[in-house]
Formats: sequence, structure tokens, C-alpha cells
Amino acid sequence: MTAIAMAEQERRQTVTVLFIDIVGFTSLVDDLDCAEVRALQRDYFGAVADVVRAGGGVVEKYVGDAVMAVFGTGAAGFGAEAAASAVRVGLSVQEALRGQLLAGRFSVRTRVGLATGDVIVDLEAAHDGGHAMISGSVVSTAARLQAYAPHDTVVVCPRTRAAAGDLIAFQELPPVRVPGKPRALDLYRALEPHGIRPAKRHLYALPAAA
Repeated sequence: MTAIAMAEQERRQTVTVLFIDIVGFTSLVDDLDCAEVRALQRDYFGAVADVVRAGGGVVEKYVGDAVMAVFGTGAAGFGAEAAASAVRVGLSVQEALRGQLLAGRFSVRTRVGLATGDVIVDLEAAHDGGHAMISGSVVSTAARLQAYAPHDTVVVCPRTRAAAGDLIAFQELPPVRVPGKPRALDLYRALEPHGIRPAKRHLYALPAAA
């Protein structure tokens, strides 16, 4: 591929990256048959993907029990609403999974991390399950934030908090030190989106699990 063709296919832009995984997944599946693991993954990935799509995001990849999604790559570009949508999706996924029995028997808890930053976006890979759709350090930051998130919470980096502006309420958490990062990472826990009454907390409804 020529440099001109690559330039047309790829572009630099700001996005919000979301990582979500199941708390205790390894110990959960250790004693399960592979068919049971597959059924659990199918229900879990399907539930997460439904909420991501409804919120305007794109699933970049599924790995084990982790889902990575990207927000802000659409025609409208990146802005406060893209960042806020990513946060709402994280909250809504946790609400949708709460009380559900995946594969008919498994109740799961999750943790979500979000980070915002500049990436190179490969437009040809911009579809659900695309491989290496984006490249940038923000991907590893989002993954690290997810790993250090308290159970059943959505945590974000300072840039995501700033990008979402007044659309989301946040609670400041103690900074955490993680391997590979020269400075402690500031964390903010996402709370209710501003302007949403408790009765309407389910921003993106999902059908009940079978």
C-alpha cells in the first residue's frame, strides 16, 4: 500500500477507549467445561456489544473476558457527547448485567476503565471485532484503569472527566501507581449522568438473559 493510500485510510484523532472485564473470571471458569465457558462468553459479549452499539461506540476486540470499545470515531467526530456516551455505556452495561444469569446460571460482576487520548484510526478496520482499529498509548492506559477499578465501578482518567464536562457526575478517587507509568494515575469514579432521574437509570435497555 502506498503512503498516500495509507494516509487516506488512516487518520489521527481523539477518542475515548473503554475496557470492561469480569471480576474473578479465571477462577470462575477454572472448573467449567469449555462449552460452558463459550456459552458464558457468548451471553456476556452479546450483552456488552448491544449496549456499546446503542451508545454509538464500536467494539474493537474481544479477548478472554475483556471487551475493548472505542467512542468518537463516527462522522460527528469527538466531543463532550462522545466521551459522555462512553461513560454512560460503562454504567449501563453494569446495570444490564446486574441480576442477570449468563448462560442461564452465572451472575457476574464487572469493572470498567475509560481513557481519552489521541490515536491513529484505521478506517478499514472500523467495524465490530476489527483488529487493531486504533493505535496509541491511551489503549494501555484504559486497560490499566480497568484493572485497578473497584468492583462494579466505572473509573476514568482526568482527560475523560474533562471531556465529558457537566454531562456526567464524578467522584475523585485516590491516585494509583501502576507498572510502566512514571507517575501515579489520577482516577475518577463515574456516577449518575447529570439530568437523568433515578427511574431512568437504564440508558440503554437490554432484553432479559435467556
